[in-house]
Amino acid sequence: MSKVLAFSGGADFCPGGSVFANDKEASFFLPRGDQVDVYFPTRKRSRINAPFVFSGELFEQKHKTSFESLPDECLFEIFRRLPEGEDRSASACVSKHWLTLLSNICKNEISSNIKNIRPENEFSEKGHKFGGEGYLSRSLEGKKATDVRLAAISVGTASRGGLGKLSIRGSNSDRGVTNLGLKAVARGCPSLKTLSIWSVATIGDGGLIEIASGCQQLEKLDLCRCPTISDKALIAVATNCPNLTELLLESCPNIGNEGLEAIGKCCSNLRSISIKDCTSVSDQGIASLFSSASLSLTKVKLQALTVSDLSLAVIGHYGKAVTDLVLNFLPNVSERGFWVMGNGNGLQKLKSLTVASCQGATDIGLEAVGKGCPNMKSAHLRKCAFLSDNGLVSFTKAALSLESLQLEECHRITQNGFFGVLFNCGANLKAISLISSFGIKDMNLSLSSISPCESLRSLSICNCPGFGNTTLYVLGKLCPQLQYIELVGLEGVSDDGFLPLLKGSEAGFVKVNLSGCINLTDKLVLYLANLHGWTLETLNLDGCKNITDASLMAISENCPLLCDLDVSKCAITDAGIAALADAKQFNLQVLSLSGCTLVSDRSLPALRKLGPTLLGLNIQHCDAISSSTIDMLLELLWRCDILS
Repeated sequence: MSKVLAFSGGADFCPGGSVFANDKEASFFLPRGDQVDVYFPTRKRSRINAPFVFSGELFEQKHKTSFESLPDECLFEIFRRLPEGEDRSASACVSKHWLTLLSNICKNEISSNIKNIRPENEFSEKGHKFGGEGYLSRSLEGKKATDVRLAAISVGTASRGGLGKLSIRGSNSDRGVTNLGLKAVARGCPSLKTLSIWSVATIGDGGLIEIASGCQQLEKLDLCRCPTISDKALIAVATNCPNLTELLLESCPNIGNEGLEAIGKCCSNLRSISIKDCTSVSDQGIASLFSSASLSLTKVKLQALTVSDLSLAVIGHYGKAVTDLVLNFLPNVSERGFWVMGNGNGLQKLKSLTVASCQGATDIGLEAVGKGCPNMKSAHLRKCAFLSDNGLVSFTKAALSLESLQLEECHRITQNGFFGVLFNCGANLKAISLISSFGIKDMNLSLSSISPCESLRSLSICNCPGFGNTTLYVLGKLCPQLQYIELVGLEGVSDDGFLPLLKGSEAGFVKVNLSGCINLTDKLVLYLANLHGWTLETLNLDGCKNITDASLMAISENCPLLCDLDVSKCAITDAGIAALADAKQFNLQVLSLSGCTLVSDRSLPALRKLGPTLLGLNIQHCDAISSSTIDMLLELLWRCDILS
């Protein structure tokens, strides 16, 4: 009581000062009047005004963290003064709010007076400062593709080499990627050179415009199924990214002629362009692109577009630098379009041509293309329904430099057209491939006074049911220098048809694929091992159900260079695997036994013996191999990739 009477206004009555943070707050509880004389010492106004929480008889005050109460402007000024590296990354981990603020700081907004307190920072050397040089790659797919992750990538990669490649595939349905995510990348990753966006409908022009503004080193842009991106964004990319060399557009309905025109005018370094299923692209866009960028474009792919003969005429005239051309499913292009393109004399440097599902690819049209492309070395013709034997032979005669020819689903091509190519292109043709062509029928062919095709090294016949022993016999006489043989799914071929091809080869087979030829037996493999064992490196007998352990014994004795062997779904047993393991000077690296139901746990010692050189082992669907044996193989063959 004495202390109360002796109180003089100091802090000794309440050592901690007033119980109220603000003098005015006392008026809510202690009414002042003439009868009451209570003195409250003057105090500095509290910086934080927090509400009282009533709990029982006590009044408590909730104090917020001081940084949380700072306005964004203050936090921005603090963050932009942080040194690059761990400090920024650690700050970004505090909260999403801080991460968002950090990811929206541009390179030119970083304070230039920062001193790094880590003198030996491994990323403080030249080339690893903010934005780096683009050494890192990041990929987001499905549910992982969100704005928060993009913001984290923007902050985290800045001082660790810089983001160079970014791929976004799909988007989170609840919190997907939006323009804000791309904005964060644009602000923090100026070194970005490759951007790929697939199936993201929530990204519009705004996000890509931010990328164009902040990532001016962009070299490759891949947009697939982005319905809300339009010409406006593509024009921004063309204007701000002069280093763009590769552009891929697929199923972007709002990208059309204006965007392509801007790309042609502004991107003088553009080397490759692919346009697929963009409904707004017409002849005008293709013409403006080629007339402007004709000196740089080397690779062109047009697929599923509504362009007409005019576009092919423009390519034939302006495509002076084009080396690779793909024309796929252009329903409005007629025979005249191909004829004009071939006679435009602009495709002198063309080396590779792919034509698929184009009704204009007729005998006359393709012959003109062959004449107009004297340096063409590779041609792939797929689903050319109007190409006949005569047209094929005329095309190969006109293309004097042709080295590789692939025919796929060209059902009007018969045995006459196939051998006509070999007869007339014997000087340069090195590889020919025939895939799923039902026009081939096995028939007798006279070979009197026909010179062999000495240049052919590779022969591939896949899924052509009419291909039989007679045709193989002719090939054995006609192609003595074959080294690479691929005969897949030819159920009509037997040992008798394949043996002349084996005996007629003078160069020695290096790679042989006979998968799906169900009528071949051990007899063929014995001949193959004896005649070509010293050159054979790869052998595929997948699905040849008549192949037994005898074939493996012949291989182990005669094929020291063999490194890849596939005997899946063959009649192989443990004895055959043991024969392979006992072979001398054997360097087998890949062995496939998938579906060999007769191979059991007893093969464990043999497989272990093959282990020192084995890099890949496929024992899927080997039902007689137990799980314990598989576990032991995984432990013993630790350097080998095992599929089980």
